[in-house]
Amino acid sequence: MNRFFYTASIRLLAPALMAWMGVRARRAGGDWQVLSGPRFGFYGSLPVPQKAPVWVHAVSLGETRAAQPLIRALLDQGETVLLTHMTVTGRAEGAQAFAAEIASGQLLQQWLPYDFPGSVRRFFAHYRPCAGVLIEREVWPNLLAAARRQGVPMMLASARFSESALRTSLKAGSVMRGAYRSFKLIYAQSLADAQRLELAGAQGVRVSGNLKFDVVLPQDKIARGRGFASELGRRVVVIASTRETEHADFMDAIAHYLRREREHGSELHRPVLFVVIPRHPERFEEAADYLNQLGLRSVRRSELLKQGDTSTSAIQACREVDVLLGDTLGEMHWYYGLARVAIVAGSFQPLGGQNFIEACAVGVPVIVGPHTHHFAQAMQDAMQAGAVIRASTPALALQQALELVDDPARHNKMADSGLHWVQMHQGAVQRVLSGLAQIRD
Repeated sequence: MNRFFYTASIRLLAPALMAWMGVRARRAGGDWQVLSGPRFGFYGSLPVPQKAPVWVHAVSLGETRAAQPLIRALLDQGETVLLTHMTVTGRAEGAQAFAAEIASGQLLQQWLPYDFPGSVRRFFAHYRPCAGVLIEREVWPNLLAAARRQGVPMMLASARFSESALRTSLKAGSVMRGAYRSFKLIYAQSLADAQRLELAGAQGVRVSGNLKFDVVLPQDKIARGRGFASELGRRVVVIASTRETEHADFMDAIAHYLRREREHGSELHRPVLFVVIPRHPERFEEAADYLNQLGLRSVRRSELLKQGDTSTSAIQACREVDVLLGDTLGEMHWYYGLARVAIVAGSFQPLGGQNFIEACAVGVPVIVGPHTHHFAQAMQDAMQAGAVIRASTPALALQQALELVDDPARHNKMADSGLHWVQMHQGAVQRVLSGLAQIRD
C-alpha cells in the first residue's frame, strides 16, 4: 500500500473511526473532544507560539510518563515545548506534571490531529515546531510526510518495536517503509528493537536505552507515602496498574487469603494492607463494586484525601480495612512510597506489561506476571539483577509478595538490587538530547 491508498482508506473509514473514538471516550470518561477543531488541525484564536517549540508527542499515559525526564531536560535548557497526546489520561498526566510550565507558557498542550493530510498540514502551519520527537511507537505516515515537506526534523525516541509490530509494518508495504525512513534519527530501547526497525525500513537507528530509567522521582510524594506507612503500622502490598479484569483476579486472591487467615484466627492482627490501583479511571467504580460483592472492607484513596492526607481519621480508616482502592491519578509515587512490595500488573493477561522501572527506582521489590513483552529487554536484565521476580498467576504473585514482606533479608536485597539496576541503565535522556541537537543543526 502506498500513501495515496492509505489516505483514501482512512478517509473512507473516517465515520467508523470517529464512532470508535466516541465509544472509547464514553467508556473511559473525561473530555476527549473527539470532534473538536484541534483534532482536525483547526485552532481558531489560539495564539501562534512566539518561539519555535520542540514538539514531543506522547500518545497516552504510559508514554507521557516515559517522556517526562526528556521534557523536563528540554524545559531546563530553556526550550519551549509543545506536548501532544491522543488520550485524555495522557493529557491529564501532562497537565499535572507540568502545571507550572503550562501556566507560564513555556509548555503548550494540544491534541495530536488525526492523520488526514489537511489536518497535519494545518498543525505544522500553526505551531511551526523546530523539531519533533515521537515517543516509543507512534508513527503516522501523513504526519511524517507533512513534517518532511515543512522541513521539520523528526526523531523517534525510546522506540520499542516488537515482532508483531514488524509483521504489521511489512504487511502495510511502502507507506510504512516511507514513514520510518522519514525520521532523521531513531533511538531504540534495545538492540533487538533496533534490528527490527531496520528491517521495517528505518535508517540511522541507534540504541539509547529506555527513557523510563531517567525518571525524576518526586521525593515529596514518596516521603509522604513512607510517612503514611510508618504511621499506619501495617505492611503494605501494592498491586499497581491492573488492566481489564486483573483487579478482579487479585481481589479474588486477596479474599481467599483473608478467609484462610481468619480460619486460623489471625484476623485481629491485620498485618497486611492491600492496595489495588486500576490502570484506567473507567475501572474505578467496577473495582469498588467488586470489593463490595466479595465482602472485603475497603476505603478509596479519594476518600482519604477528603479527610486530609495525613489526618488521624485517614490513618485510622486504613487500619480498619482490607483493601485501599487507588482511585486517583498522578499518585503512583505515593503508592510506591507506601509499599513494602509492588506487584506490577498489566502482565497477568497478554497485554505486554506496565512500567515497573519506577517501583525499582523507589527501592521497592517488584513482582510481575508472565506477559511483559513491552519491556522484554528491561525485564530480562532486571530479573538477572535480582530486582524483579515473576509469577504465573495473580494468586501466586500475592503469595510471593506475602513471603517477601516476612523475609527482611530477601526484601532488602531485592530493593538494593533494583536501585542499583536503575542507576546502571540511566543516560537515555542525555543521548536523545545529543541526537536532537544533531538533527537541528
